Amino acid sequence: MIERLRAVTVGWLSGAVQAVGIVAPGSATRYARGTTEGFGMSVDGEAVRPDGEADEPGWEVDPDDEWGVAVITMVGRQLKLLREAAGLRAAEFGALVGYGEDLVYKVEAGKRIPRREYLVDADRVLNANGVIEATWEDVKKVRYPKKIRELGKLEAKAIEIGVFECNIIAGLLQTSEHARELIQARQPPYSPDDVERMVAARLARQSVFERDPSPSLHFVLEEAPLHRQVGGTMVWRKQLEHLLELGRLHNVTLQVMPTNTDAHPGLDGRIELMKFPDGTAVGRSDGAFGGRPITDPKQLRILELRYGTIRAQALTPRASLAFVEQLLGET
Repeated sequence: MIERLRAVTVGWLSGAVQAVGIVAPGSATRYARGTTEGFGMSVDGEAVRPDGEADEPGWEVDPDDEWGVAVITMVGRQLKLLREAAGLRAAEFGALVGYGEDLVYKVEAGKRIPRREYLVDADRVLNANGVIEATWEDVKKVRYPKKIRELGKLEAKAIEIGVFECNIIAGLLQTSEHARELIQARQPPYSPDDVERMVAARLARQSVFERDPSPSLHFVLEEAPLHRQVGGTMVWRKQLEHLLELGRLHNVTLQVMPTNTDAHPGLDGRIELMKFPDGTAVGRSDGAFGGRPITDPKQLRILELRYGTIRAQALTPRASLAFVEQLLGET
């Protein structure tokens, strides 16, 4: 199991190579996959078509995402086969679904990730009986960067997750508005499409809170980021309210590390630990082992010691929630 975990943690950083089978018209959608088998995302990902942007209803394909490229190439090939079987030119098909000819060619060539409404319209026009629309279940996952897909898969399997975050609110705890503000602040800036993809990916990971049986989730946040009103008053109030809501869940422990405390082992950066049903674990720390995911028991014990010390120095869960409530009242 440890060897398998090592393979997954490599994918966490670099993505995984996947093989994808071609789907014949009228058949069920089938993919031969590796580490992403059974990996579900809870974000619907629907998007409203912007006015005046009929030729750009999609996202660019990451050329380094081999599984994603394979999925989008397969979907594009299927769309082209069905369009040609219907005797439609690309321009004619585009007019029927409300998109430009150039966009049709990009999707069919696997150069553009189609949005859901494109697939729904194509399914209707080509009388595909739901075959094309069904591909959205995998297409929507390609929206998410491959590193996030691998991290999400690990989180989906974990029975216990522990996170220490020193500079921002942990991603699993962020609202969509707060996440968008943080991502938009990056330099050089991401494109609007990339921002939306990354926000959707971050929110998709939060399905861990809805799992049954519930995993044990522990978070320690530094106090300093809790004073930084990212996005303005309303966005920040919603974020603080969200922290309180999650912190009151029976399987969630939320703690705050006060700024007036002594030095602690988390000053080097973020720490994340995940434990699995078979007793194995994986961890990562910005300030240890080159920031790489680890599964070695000796290295894991070091991270567990550091994380345990951090939790011991932080405010208690009750005092932490009271602190967040105080901040909310002052906002």
